[in-house]
Amino acid sequence: MEEKQSDSKFKELLDKLQQESWQLELLISGFAIFGLINAIEPLNIIGREAAALESQYKVFYFVAKTSCYILIINLIIHVILRGLWIGAIGLRYVSNEIDYEELNYSKRFTQYLKKRVGSFDDYIAKLENYCSILFAVTFLTLFYFISIFTSLFLVFYLAGSIFIESGLFSEFTGTAFLGFFGIFYFLFAFVVFIDFITQGGLKKKEWTSLLYMPIYKVFSILTLSFLYRPLVYNFLDNKFGRRLAFILVPVYAVIFFISTLNNVRSNYISISSESSINYAKNNNYLNLLKENQFVKNVAIESKIISKPYLKIFIPFKKNIENTIIESSKDLKPLEDSRGLKSTFFEGLSKVFNNEKKDPKKTDSIYKKYLNAFSQNYFLKIDTTKVLSNFNVTEINNQLGFETIIPTKNISEGKHLLKIDRKNFNKRSKKIQVERFAHIPFWYYKK
Repeated sequence: MEEKQSDSKFKELLDKLQQESWQLELLISGFAIFGLINAIEPLNIIGREAAALESQYKVFYFVAKTSCYILIINLIIHVILRGLWIGAIGLRYVSNEIDYEELNYSKRFTQYLKKRVGSFDDYIAKLENYCSILFAVTFLTLFYFISIFTSLFLVFYLAGSIFIESGLFSEFTGTAFLGFFGIFYFLFAFVVFIDFITQGGLKKKEWTSLLYMPIYKVFSILTLSFLYRPLVYNFLDNKFGRRLAFILVPVYAVIFFISTLNNVRSNYISISSESSINYAKNNNYLNLLKENQFVKNVAIESKIISKPYLKIFIPFKKNIENTIIESSKDLKPLEDSRGLKSTFFEGLSKVFNNEKKDPKKTDSIYKKYLNAFSQNYFLKIDTTKVLSNFNVTEINNQLGFETIIPTKNISEGKHLLKIDRKNFNKRSKKIQVERFAHIPFWYYKK
């Protein structure tokens, strides 16, 4: 391998590829921008579905979508600069260098322009440098973002599993250990960040490098930086690259700020996250749900009800079962089987143990579970209490609970469905009754 790297023909090949790399850059950028833009909407849909179904993988879709935005922004800037570079080369073919004498400006302006603008070849060379480095920075930025997520996820997921979910410590002790662990982690991460923004400042002096070396080695594994470290140091050993790094930080800050801007159209009304007596959110009406959209908390069939009954759907959430377990001790399992499970191993277990479902036993458990669920939810139409009897159902691949309540005795016009519920608070270890949803609807007989 070393012989190949020192071989003159290999170096000639690299030099040739270096000179012609702009063609590959444009080709890759074009296809990548097209593909990434088309990937945003599917990722949005999958992310919404994962959040609604409380999937363990929902954070990965957020990371994938953010990575797409990072690549799109950088590659679009790269394509614009590379297009400007190609245009400058085409203009140079027609008119060669800038002839300041031909412009016939005053001596003062001619000297100023020669100093500030310089030669046209220098301008093309600067554009070439910006384009080449920016293309590398695009993927370097992506690696940095994934590294931050990887280190945070791996460290705190594993630490949480050890200190809290393993059962080796009490909840208070486990939380305390996790808190101390988090403080040390973020302290060391801040040290790494200082080294990053000073472009290796902690590596330059003997005493700081001695203290920083163990932290550097640990975080190089946690962040997977050993995979792209040659790219980083090749970028930092170039004066132009270091200067570009300082320019990109405020540029990213400005882009982030622009993305947070929102047009406020009214002093009094705005889009709300929940329905209320004066605000009807489309997410609370089943017939208004768009394709691949899911119910957040609760939904009824329509804003306008013309039938003598009203259908209510409440999607399943993890805390619903936590509350049921705490309020109904006879439903508390000996071992909590929730979480990621392999259907392969479960299937093998059923085959070897000859396990078969007992319909009577299943119905009995469902009945107890649904009775406990119904006792935790309190329904009213305006001020009138309504009895409910829920069933388990599925709407748009979303598991939940459904009930039908009568409306034939209410008057025509606007009404408000009020739902309160018992909810288990992990911090206080108490079950509290809280407001769950207020959904306006209009009732008119056919």
